[in-house]
Amino acid sequence: MADEMVLRAQRFVNQVYGSRIGMTVTEDGNTGWNTMYALTRALQYELGITTLSNTFGPTTLSTLQSKYPKLNASTVPSGDFCRIIQSALYCKGYDGGSIDGLYSDRVAAAVAGLKANMGVDGAFPGGSLEPKVFKGLLNMDAYVTVNGGSDTIRGIQQWMNGRYVNRQDFFVIPCDGHHSRDVAKSLLYAIQYELGMADGTANGVFGPATQTGLKSHTVTVGTTGTWALLFTAAMILNKRAVPFGNFTAEVQSGVQVFQSFARLPVSGNGDFQTWASLLVSYGDQTRAGEACDGVTKITPARAQALKNAGYKYIGRYLYNPSTTSLPEKEIQPGELDTIKQYGLRCFPIYQTFARSADYYSPDQGVTDCLNAAYKAEEHGFKYGSRIYFAVDYDAVDDEVTAFVLPYFAAIEARMARMGNPYRIGIYGPRNVCSRVSAAGHAETSFVSDMSSGFSGNLGYTLPENWAFDQIVTKTVGSGDGAIEIDNNIASGRDTGQGDFDPAPAQKQDIGFSLAYWEGLAQEATGYMASIGRGEGTNNIYTRLQCLETVIQLDDVITATARRYRMRKALIQTSAFWEFCHYGSEDVIVDAGVGLYYSGILPDWAEGLPGVERAQDSSIGIGQIQGRIGILAWNNSIRSGLVDGTILDPADVRPSPDADRYTMWLRLLEDNAFNVRTVAHVHIWSADGKAGDVAETPVRRPALDYTDTEIYEVLRRYQGPAEPAFSDATLRMPLYAIFEKYNRVIRES
Repeated sequence: MADEMVLRAQRFVNQVYGSRIGMTVTEDGNTGWNTMYALTRALQYELGITTLSNTFGPTTLSTLQSKYPKLNASTVPSGDFCRIIQSALYCKGYDGGSIDGLYSDRVAAAVAGLKANMGVDGAFPGGSLEPKVFKGLLNMDAYVTVNGGSDTIRGIQQWMNGRYVNRQDFFVIPCDGHHSRDVAKSLLYAIQYELGMADGTANGVFGPATQTGLKSHTVTVGTTGTWALLFTAAMILNKRAVPFGNFTAEVQSGVQVFQSFARLPVSGNGDFQTWASLLVSYGDQTRAGEACDGVTKITPARAQALKNAGYKYIGRYLYNPSTTSLPEKEIQPGELDTIKQYGLRCFPIYQTFARSADYYSPDQGVTDCLNAAYKAEEHGFKYGSRIYFAVDYDAVDDEVTAFVLPYFAAIEARMARMGNPYRIGIYGPRNVCSRVSAAGHAETSFVSDMSSGFSGNLGYTLPENWAFDQIVTKTVGSGDGAIEIDNNIASGRDTGQGDFDPAPAQKQDIGFSLAYWEGLAQEATGYMASIGRGEGTNNIYTRLQCLETVIQLDDVITATARRYRMRKALIQTSAFWEFCHYGSEDVIVDAGVGLYYSGILPDWAEGLPGVERAQDSSIGIGQIQGRIGILAWNNSIRSGLVDGTILDPADVRPSPDADRYTMWLRLLEDNAFNVRTVAHVHIWSADGKAGDVAETPVRRPALDYTDTEIYEVLRRYQGPAEPAFSDATLRMPLYAIFEKYNRVIRES
């Protein structure tokens, strides 16, 4: 909502200073950074600074300190100078008087209230405006709690402001009740001041002197005073529910919980490692990690060196888009066997470029999901392994919202569409990991905490679901065993994979290339026309529409075929054939099934062809009955091919909760699930069709299936009697057409 006094302030700065400071602001009555920038430039102009800037930097501060160490009714140099103060007060939400150029009692009272909210009224009593307070006035920081801010955190912010504002490099921090990078850095300054560092030496960096000093300031139960206040402040800023003040037994309990969470020795004392983990993202970089990641091949010598150093979990990359840079970044042939041989475990990482916001989009998420899944399968990672998708840059919060979250939402959706062959993790700064995980797009976080200066790390806490915490780059081993790694602390939430699937003896199918669409469409639809199938008087879709639907599901079909190491053509043939036979009579039958499970069974539904008392029908692209879907998925669940719940094919209660209807409805509504089920029907058919008309088990679908085996499984998909046999004969040339194009694509 527009504010009349802010609008007046904007008009003032435009009319008086617009041409002088090289900028004007939108006169809309809403405070924003541009208005603050303009007021800052106006102040610089009044101070005689010739090179104007949006930043209230060292030159502005030193000039102001030199000329006007206290601004009040007696010292304010001009009416316009005072109007800058009055305008800034209104933009900050305080009463600036009438913007009349008078430093009145109202202005003085507003300045006093501002300083009280900042917590500096003890250091700067009264209604005068000191330079550091002026600096805090000309920004967008809040000095009251906003957006659900914590009163306790605000108290910490006010305490630090009041205690340290007169130190050279300490500036007024927000008192909004929220942790931030400015608050985190100011806490480091406070610790350095208490360690005795002089102005100009204290720098807000967690360097060697600060670390050495903290090693002699362990706090324990009974510690009181400033060090207890600083430690409890650090705990609270890390979202630990302890009181701000003395180190009590309650604080000790909170410390033990934090130490356990961060995988520190659980002593309950505020020792150096605990201080370090509270103050900087990487903590104590001398900590021994159990996990590591790197871009170098794990050879037997390196595996032994890593094992000797206490490492258990190795992060390796699934893919390297470059043919020249980092030649060993991608997992190398035989490497996972070495990792397994030495009793180590591996967790996969997926990263191509991923170093700026413009990389991230839903389309890129789909591409990366498909490629990561294919590469994970190719390298031998078992289904259910967790892949860490990287955000390897300092993504600010707005970029997370606009780019990173949609990217991960697309990954999650595409992985689900493919049947969730792999689980999803995220590699990135703390804030990115926390936000993506909170949105439900990642299960665990691999945190890039080495980059302590990232805006997404400084001022943010370790994600609750952290699995690996990357803290330092180091070299392990010597000679042939020497390897540079990133040392990671492991939480135990992810232990990677210790066993891997062997590489297939033959090339597996990959995604369809649209360059071959016209040829495939002409041959597949032409063949169906030549045998008189599809596009009859009762058909709902044209042959081309049926084929387009199958190809639109190519990602699902490819992932499913690769997962079970069968040829895509087996799924494509059954799906396309069945969909070409979907007709108007199917619509009527399907409607009857829906009515039955809704509790409304019309008389005319009884006895319809293909309907078992209106309890089931062949549905969807693959024309699969609910009963058959249950039997096929039950077979795969019992065989350990997938996780899931065993359903009862005989549960045909006229209720939406009936197992038969649950399967039937999903086959109807979820095309991706339907075509995945086609593959499971083929597997179940090869296994002998338990629960149905028994067949002799044959070899499960494989990459080297013979024509005889292909025919047999295609025939079993349709049933044990005619027209299944004659139709299977007709399906074989269709299989050959699909396989022809799949083979060209996978061999190219």
